[in-house]
Amino acid sequence: MSWSEDDVRLVPVEWLKAHEEIKPKNMEKLLEMTLKWDGFTKPLIVDKATGTVLDGHHRLAVAQRLELARIPVVCIDYLDDSSVELELWPASKLESISKQEVIDMALSANLYPAKTTRHRTSDHLPPIHVSLKRLSLLTPSQAAENE
Repeated sequence: MSWSEDDVRLVPVEWLKAHEEIKPKNMEKLLEMTLKWDGFTKPLIVDKATGTVLDGHHRLAVAQRLELARIPVVCIDYLDDSSVELELWPASKLESISKQEVIDMALSANLYPAKTTRHRTSDHLPPIHVSLKRLSLLTPSQAAENE
C-alpha cells in the first residue's frame, strides 16, 4: 500500500488521543516552524477505530496550542495492519509492549513517557500543506456542537 494526499483526512483535534507525553522543547520548535510554514506539512498517523495517535504527538500538541479545530491525519487499522511495526525506543524503561497496550494507554487517563514507542510503516507519508486558516475553520457540524 502506498499513501497519497487522497488518504489524508482532516479530523477534529478533540477526537485524537495521545498515548505518550511530549518533549516541550521539541513542541516549541515545531510550533515555531508550523507558524513559519503557516500550516502542517506532514499528517499524523492514527488508529481509525479509536483516534489513538501513533505518530505525531508533537504535531497534536501544536494543534492544541494553536486551538485548531482540525488536523490532517492518515487513518489506519492499527491492530490488524501487520505493515505497522511497533518498537520501543532504546531509552524506554519498558521491556516489551503490544499494540493493544498502546490503545489501552490512549484510552486511559495516563500517558507513557515521551519517546517510549516508535511506529514504523513501509509507506512514507505524503508531503502535504494544509494551511492554519483551513485547520482553524469549524465545519458546520462542529460549529453546532460548540453552541
